[in-house]
Amino acid sequence: MTTREGSCLRQLPPTILQLESQGPPLMAAYVLRRLLVLIPLLWAVATITFFLMHAVPGGPFQGDKAMPPDLLARMNDKYGLNDNIGTQYINFLDNTIHGDLGISYATQQPVVKRIKDGFPATMQLGISAFIFAIVVGLVLGVLSAVNQNGFFDYVGVFIATIGAAIPSFVVALLLILLFSLKFHWFNVIGWQFGDYKSMTLPIVALGLLPAAYIARITRASMLEVLRQDYIRTAQAKGLKPLQIINRHALRNALVPVLTVAGPIFAGLITGSFIIEYTFAINGIGTAFVDAVELRDYGMIMGTVLLYAFAIAICNMLVDVSYGFVDPRIRY
Repeated sequence: MTTREGSCLRQLPPTILQLESQGPPLMAAYVLRRLLVLIPLLWAVATITFFLMHAVPGGPFQGDKAMPPDLLARMNDKYGLNDNIGTQYINFLDNTIHGDLGISYATQQPVVKRIKDGFPATMQLGISAFIFAIVVGLVLGVLSAVNQNGFFDYVGVFIATIGAAIPSFVVALLLILLFSLKFHWFNVIGWQFGDYKSMTLPIVALGLLPAAYIARITRASMLEVLRQDYIRTAQAKGLKPLQIINRHALRNALVPVLTVAGPIFAGLITGSFIIEYTFAINGIGTAFVDAVELRDYGMIMGTVLLYAFAIAICNMLVDVSYGFVDPRIRY
């Protein structure tokens, strides 16, 4: 090791040097620790949600004015709603540990079955919207950065600003009015995977906001990378602009994008209930909206736990992916 290399290594933080020396086993230990953290995390989410639900006056069967008082009492007794809150909480934890999320009061079906039935549509919509957001966001961000203060930059910034300013449910209504009711290009109700007429509008409505967010982050990150010395060195060597962007600039600019990609992916999967409800998609989001309206405790708890688990896993995968994008990062 030369004197210059030694001085450079001494300037690095001790934690970086330690992580660099430990290699892949530390990655496995990191993933294991993150998985173990899921246990208290899910318990905390479940506990807070449980007591918040029961703190609201009323119950799942009290909204039905036609139900006689004696039948209401029998229904509450059947599902243990007449027990004190502590007993209900202990029973809930015990059932959840054994994989039983209870019965949906609205459909009289197991919550696990209702989640399984709606899971494919929700995942298909979320993944499709995520791919749309990544592709559109990266393309707009890169074009804007490469053509700073040019035509593509103004167009990209304009689209990103509009996409970030308009809520998704407003975008959904505008898309329905324009492309479905006026031009009759796409369907309004339902979701059929593989049918572009039923998929396009929900995907665009759900993915436009994160696409705008990714475009703005990509543009800012690319502009910073393009000003670095190694980019100027690559230009001086005579590399083509496309080679410089693909081999040097884009990869280093992806680290900030990855930081938000995990929460965005989790948000698209777990936060699609407005779009699902608007387009009458039979997914978990629609079931969650119905459960909130009907005070369906079991369905609410099952959906919230699923969403919390998805968000935690996505965040962990993003942290792990840093090491693949930037070789200097180790765990």
